[in-house]
Amino acid sequence: MYDSSDLRKGLKIDIDGEPYIITEFQFSKPGKGQALYRCKLKNMITGFTMDRTYRSGDKFKPADLEEVRMQYLYRDGEGFHFMNTKTYDQVTMREEALGEARNFLMENMEVDVLLFQGQPIDITLPNFVELTVTRADPGVRGDTATGATKPVTLETGYEVQVPLFIEEGEVVRIDTRTGAYVERVKK
Repeated sequence: MYDSSDLRKGLKIDIDGEPYIITEFQFSKPGKGQALYRCKLKNMITGFTMDRTYRSGDKFKPADLEEVRMQYLYRDGEGFHFMNTKTYDQVTMREEALGEARNFLMENMEVDVLLFQGQPIDITLPNFVELTVTRADPGVRGDTATGATKPVTLETGYEVQVPLFIEEGEVVRIDTRTGAYVERVKK
């Protein structure tokens, strides 16, 4: 059990049987009376956010979360399938639960899957992935001084802005945290 003095940004707690993460935290101690802990909480399943204020002495149950290393297998009509590399158990995540992460998943990629009571709710991708450009229109030089970019489509269907010299068939490194082009990869 957590005590209200344990509250901090990033702590994951159980509220009414659902996992919440503290995204903002503020402590205040009025002149007299109990200390107040104001928190902005985000539901880790639905993404719903709410503000709550707790008093000193309040108790919280830790969220029943487990992070497991899994391999991404494939995508079908049911969703995205992952396999535990140790037990060979498989789990399926819906596209909505993955969010933008679905743009960077490639078959056989290893990711950390966050499980809540055995059900997958989120994944952690590597910071950088290397993807092949499948469609790139020729760059048009305009009246830009520097930093001209053009849109390209990657093998996962994701579109990103890249410099004009990137051509179809080349491999580029993408930052999964921002979704931005980082550099061309020579192979």
